[in-house]
Amino acid sequence: MRVRVWMIVAISAAAIGSTSVLAQTADRTVEQYTCKDIMRESGRDRDVAIAFLHGYLIGKSGTSKFNLETLRKQSDAFIEQCLDNPNGKAEDVMTKIKG
Repeated sequence: MRVRVWMIVAISAAAIGSTSVLAQTADRTVEQYTCKDIMRESGRDRDVAIAFLHGYLIGKSGTSKFNLETLRKQSDAFIEQCLDNPNGKAEDVMTKIKG
């Protein structure tokens, strides 16, 4: 089930590109989210936020290809980086990991 959720969110986010579904209010942008914002979410909400970030960056890159095992590894690295740098911008941290 978790893999299906990841795939749906990643594909959906890639399809919509720059639309921010992470936003708690209509006036937030993806660029405003910090690691702390993502890490404050719990369980499935955090998984969805991270999956959205993957999809957002996939869409932004202009590709639609992804590898689930790579996404898992990048998600783990993202969480570790965010724990070490909670004030970092989530998009910048994930972009560096995807490097």
